[in-house]
Amino acid sequence: MLPLVNIFWFRRDLRLHDNAALFQALQSGRPVVPVFIFDPEILDRLEDRQDRRVEFIHAALGEIQAELAGVGASLEVFHGTVPGVFSNLLGRYSVDRVFANHDYEPYARTRDAGINKLLLSSGAALVTCKDQVIFEKEEVVKEDGRPYTVFTPYSKKWKSQLQAPMLKRYPTRELFDRFYRQPARPLPSLADIGFQAVDKPFPSRQLREDIIRKYDRQRDFPALEGTSKMGVHLRFGTVSIRELAERALALNAVYLNELIWRDFYHAILWHFPQVGEGKSFKPEYDWIKWRNNEEEFERWCRGNTGYPIVDAGMRELNETGYMHNRVRMVVASFLTKHLLIDWRWGEAYFARKLLDFDLAANNGGWQWAAGSGCDAAPYFRIFNPYLQTQKFDAGLNYIRKWVPELETFAYPGPMVDHDLARKRALEVYGAALRK
Repeated sequence: MLPLVNIFWFRRDLRLHDNAALFQALQSGRPVVPVFIFDPEILDRLEDRQDRRVEFIHAALGEIQAELAGVGASLEVFHGTVPGVFSNLLGRYSVDRVFANHDYEPYARTRDAGINKLLLSSGAALVTCKDQVIFEKEEVVKEDGRPYTVFTPYSKKWKSQLQAPMLKRYPTRELFDRFYRQPARPLPSLADIGFQAVDKPFPSRQLREDIIRKYDRQRDFPALEGTSKMGVHLRFGTVSIRELAERALALNAVYLNELIWRDFYHAILWHFPQVGEGKSFKPEYDWIKWRNNEEEFERWCRGNTGYPIVDAGMRELNETGYMHNRVRMVVASFLTKHLLIDWRWGEAYFARKLLDFDLAANNGGWQWAAGSGCDAAPYFRIFNPYLQTQKFDAGLNYIRKWVPELETFAYPGPMVDHDLARKRALEVYGAALRK
């Protein structure tokens, strides 16, 4: 007779503590088998076999496995199609329910619908919970039930609805004796799934309160250690959003606003899934006649534009998988406005390179910069890279770190004149939006 169990499916929630769906699974009355799937539908899209995000996931799974082994349980890690893996599990266990946390991306929604159908055909079911955001779906909407598309009223409603119980932790560790007992299974190596390690350090998951207390004063200066670096941990769920929101409430309202922006963009993706499939939030922006010069795009990618703050940001991204948020806005504005290259090209490049790549936030940020998104910068707002440098890196400390040849003949002149580029962008955008 097959063991009667429930399954917990790790996805964007790679932690055992304060995990909503895991808590529900452990309370379900059946032994719980925790599972993770390296999905080739996702992995095969990655161009770099040394993708550090895969390495980050692998390391997080190793930590989970070590903790589970300490209580006589095991994580089961697979490399295969999601339907194939669940067919395998249904052949080895008598499964009552599969628990997982919500994922709001278009691919995930389609995948989960298919898996639920598969499970139902076997007498099981998929049960999903809210975990990676504080508010989701229709929880923060206008009085008439329509979604907010402007951040400020959304954030006011978000704050007015927040109550202390929403930030309460899920005490999963009290229930670890309810995992299915089995010897620890070996995890597939990175090589087994077709990847190689880079062995560079990842940002700490410990939130530095000294930084958060000064966040509102220091967050715009890329040479300072003024941001939390929590992005990759939020993306893969190695930290709890409830814990961060609670600490933000106590430490810094501006940092809390950044977490609310994250909820906002996830809500936009949920209500307007077309933005995650390459469509402009404002359809009229799809009339823009982008220049899409491939040689200029390549210079932007390499950090060789002749605009020091743009080049510093791109080189930081290419080297570390991270870019300061203020600089992200500058480089995105430069690509879409100075070079008139489609925001989708920049979005796709960031998706390849960012450790903290998240479809909702990445798409939201790029469409904001291009003017095509919800609550976006107006099309005539064109960042002046020189003024941005004067305001936020006047001592050139950030720029010199990433562009050491700045004051030598090896550094190129500007690839486009700012005033001419601004005039050209206003003309091209204006012509498209007058249609």
